[in-house]
Amino acid sequence: MKLSPLEKSLINKGYSVSGIDEVGRGPLAGPLFVGIYQINKDTKIIKDVNDSKKLSEKKRNYIYNLLTENKDQYSTESIDEEEIDRLGIVIAIKNAMEKASLKFKSDMTLIDGLFKDKFNINNYRTEIKGDSIHYSIAAASIIAKIQRDKLMIELSKKYPQYDFENNKGYGTKIHIEALKKYGPCKIHRNTFIKGILNKDI
Repeated sequence: MKLSPLEKSLINKGYSVSGIDEVGRGPLAGPLFVGIYQINKDTKIIKDVNDSKKLSEKKRNYIYNLLTENKDQYSTESIDEEEIDRLGIVIAIKNAMEKASLKFKSDMTLIDGLFKDKFNINNYRTEIKGDSIHYSIAAASIIAKIQRDKLMIELSKKYPQYDFENNKGYGTKIHIEALKKYGPCKIHRNTFIKGILNKDI
């Protein structure tokens, strides 16, 4: 994946650009992760970077290792299930993105998605499917995806009955069957599982 025309134009003018994306909007359990990745004129562009959903697990891990070689270029924010339940998913995502942006204060911040409310971020732009358009957002999506997946695999050791190592908290048949059999655990999102326990699979 190459830099988008917008990214290239900004970098050629000497500006820094950050891409922000979230992973974990839809799962029934586990935190939401927001990744941020900053690029500038000195950034080494990795051609295999793409929307994390379009990459195999092996490819994602390989690219992740390359993207995270420079710890000054990326960061993540996570929002746990309690905060998601308290704030609602949209506000939780927005808050995490604003926190992530503070770590870099780039000249331009590119955000994946469409949001009705304004962000408390200077010079930003939101774009639907931005992770398929902008290199910085795609890189952020990979970092957020890998870090969240690793956490869910770790959490599966504590809660093995829900198959988190495979479903990463999403509502698969095995996950829902376990939810009905054992009930929710500490990391389930209560606002997301309402009604599931009273429904047939």
